[in-house]
Amino acid sequence: MKNSLIPISCLLLMISCNTISQKKIDSISYPETKKVDSTDHYFGTEIKDPYRWLEDDRSEETALWVKTQNKITFGYLNQIPYRNALKERLEKLWNYEKLGSPFNEGNHTYYFKNDGLQNQSVLYRKNNNGTEEIFLDPNTFSSDGTTSLGGIHFSKDGSHLAYTISEGGSDWRKLIVMKTSTKEIVGDTLTDIKFGTVSWKGNEGFYYSSYDKPKGSELSAKTDQHKLYFHTLGTPQKNDILIFGGTIQEKHRYVGGTVSHDERYLFISASISTSGNKLFLKDLTKPNNPLITIVDHVDSDTSVLDNIDSKLYIVTNLDAPNKRVVTVDASNPSPENWVDFIPETKNVLTLSRGGNNFFAHYMVDAISTVKQYDYQGNEIREVKLPGMGTVSGFGGKRDENFLYYSFSNYATPGSIYKYNILDGTSQEYWSPNIDFNSDHYESKQVFYTSKDGTKVPMMITYKKNLKLNGKNPTILYGYGGFNVPLTPSFSIANAVWLEQGGIYAVPNLRGGGEYGKEWHDAGTKMKKQNVFDDFIAAAEFLIDNKYTSSDYLAIRGGSNGGLLVGATMTQRPDLMKVALPAVGVLDMLRYHTFTAGAGWAYDYGTSEDSKDMFEYLKGYSPVHNVKQGISYPATLITTGDHDDRVVPAHSFKFAAELQEKQSSPNPTLIRIDVNAGHGAGKPVSKTIEETADIFGFTLYNMGYEELPNTSVGNKIKG
Repeated sequence: MKNSLIPISCLLLMISCNTISQKKIDSISYPETKKVDSTDHYFGTEIKDPYRWLEDDRSEETALWVKTQNKITFGYLNQIPYRNALKERLEKLWNYEKLGSPFNEGNHTYYFKNDGLQNQSVLYRKNNNGTEEIFLDPNTFSSDGTTSLGGIHFSKDGSHLAYTISEGGSDWRKLIVMKTSTKEIVGDTLTDIKFGTVSWKGNEGFYYSSYDKPKGSELSAKTDQHKLYFHTLGTPQKNDILIFGGTIQEKHRYVGGTVSHDERYLFISASISTSGNKLFLKDLTKPNNPLITIVDHVDSDTSVLDNIDSKLYIVTNLDAPNKRVVTVDASNPSPENWVDFIPETKNVLTLSRGGNNFFAHYMVDAISTVKQYDYQGNEIREVKLPGMGTVSGFGGKRDENFLYYSFSNYATPGSIYKYNILDGTSQEYWSPNIDFNSDHYESKQVFYTSKDGTKVPMMITYKKNLKLNGKNPTILYGYGGFNVPLTPSFSIANAVWLEQGGIYAVPNLRGGGEYGKEWHDAGTKMKKQNVFDDFIAAAEFLIDNKYTSSDYLAIRGGSNGGLLVGATMTQRPDLMKVALPAVGVLDMLRYHTFTAGAGWAYDYGTSEDSKDMFEYLKGYSPVHNVKQGISYPATLITTGDHDDRVVPAHSFKFAAELQEKQSSPNPTLIRIDVNAGHGAGKPVSKTIEETADIFGFTLYNMGYEELPNTSVGNKIKG
């Protein structure tokens, strides 16, 4: 489609009631993406890969393609008459003070705060006299806010802080050590740190994880040999001691080390994939103590929660798909010696600890409940929560009598509560002063039936007194992978969507973590189609029950959720009006060849595993299932040029395929954020701009000439 652009004033005259005219869409002139002769062979099958050249993120040719695509995309988005109104409303709603839960380190209480529109939240602290000061301001790291704070790790006495920074959204981190009393930088900056955690041993140094520097592009080359190091303060990084990993005989893609609270033990987790890990311990009281194996296989997710002297408290899903807590002595910690401490229940368990108590967080149909236990395994009480939603927190030091937790749901902005461990009472510590009235909205949980008869829960949020007439603009958001649960939480961006009369629906698809390991496994490898079927059934439920219709339905998801959107729109392009795949895993035959992608094989399998696995992946891989002559929905692909987790080549190749083969005038655009990564640490300013573009594109392609909400955009025609 290579027609010249038409002035916006003419375009608006061409828009009929809730439809976008053929002539308007034909105004897009897509750049021609060249094809190269590139072919792979899998088990005797030839697969052509004509856009392979777009995988080279360092080439000038790829950079020019990105620049050209962005010019076309932003040329289109600039024509949406209410794009600026959406941005202004997002900025206004976003502009309120946000506070994180306080935590104690040394003689200070620390907390994050954002004045409203600051690109990055600022770390503050108060001393015992209540005097507040800025301790660390990430907004000073770069002029455009694209360098963010990755993580903070205090030494046990609070005298030192190791913090990581991410540049341009990359997963690669730099690590800086600060003396907290003076804010003086200690030693050199460490580089090439990726994944894992940072864990101190006294004030002498800390453990951290890194990969060898990859050959080729740092943003896309494969990284599959993770290593655990110990860094001694004041010494060069080149002298850091390798603690675990690096053997030719056995590679681990994810390795992490954690020091126990009493600094007696080092616990080491080693994984080849994002699910399942081996677990080891080392007694640090003597330098030459050997590594002791706790779990010698990767068939479970197991970690040490805490210890009292040599008694270990372990949380595991070994022989307990919904997880349990067991105890064992460190001298002989293998599974045959485990004793149940908090047994498995029918609900998925996660744990936190503080104030000499454990807090068992359960998901009951994706809704939080919390129970308090002492270190003898006695249930103290079920914590009374502010309502139905998601809570996080209840973590702290052993000697604290008060802990903090946050609560929110899809319609309720997050508030912080102070919890009295002794009597179980909660009092509101902080609530936001936001220009959004939660009382005007409601969330309803429904259970619908998927293709194979499985019951799947879904939360639907909307304005009260919603008319079920099939004409409500609706975003169906999903993920369905990596044992990740989607639980109710407030989003400023989604609040703006709700204000426009929009519906926001979130199904808890198989592959996620809402119902434990069995629910997760039911959406992996050659059962991955279950996830897409669950998502399609959710859309059909919304349509059948008149919440919306295909003309008013958008599907959205990011990362593994981007795969979900890509697979759904290629399998059922008739089902939705708009598709919004973000930073998606879209080339399922080659995903494992980039960065840490091979670690996702537990969920996906790889095209090299077997002929059956290859055929299965080829059968749903979005890049390989775009067909000539099919009318695909209006599509806005979003990605970042510095995404080194799901490399942008996935999105580039998918966009090229769609632009070549789209048979209808529905727009097929890709919005590529420059100097941005997979999403973590993205500046507020970039988030607002991207959200305005996504919502504007969605409503515009549903036929809205003006914003539905009269208080923001006056009216809708038709």
